[in-house]
Amino acid sequence: MSSSSPAALTVYFDGACPVCSREIALYRRQDGASGIEWVDATACPVATLGANLSRELALARLHVRTPDGELRSGARAFTTLWRSLPRTAFLGRLLDHRPVLAILEVGYRVLLVVRRTWRRPVA
Repeated sequence: MSSSSPAALTVYFDGACPVCSREIALYRRQDGASGIEWVDATACPVATLGANLSRELALARLHVRTPDGELRSGARAFTTLWRSLPRTAFLGRLLDHRPVLAILEVGYRVLLVVRRTWRRPVA
């Protein structure tokens, strides 16, 4: 993103995962996505990841950084992303509550285990 003002949200994703890349592509085509900074953690300079986020962590699961610098990962990152896009904002608001997030996080962790088989090797 070339704007001098900070992005509303920064999303860090694994561009070497074909399923992850397709999902991010769907989000990027939505209204409101142009205000989000999309960072492929496989291809960016390490400094782009910012504070408290190593490349290893960024590739292990979805992360978002809020405008105030808070780093969120996993199910909470998804609900934060969904809330920032008009088309999915209702879903983010509906699911962004502790009991629901706990269930979503368990499902996401199972998906992460399966995802290892989808990921392309990075040189």
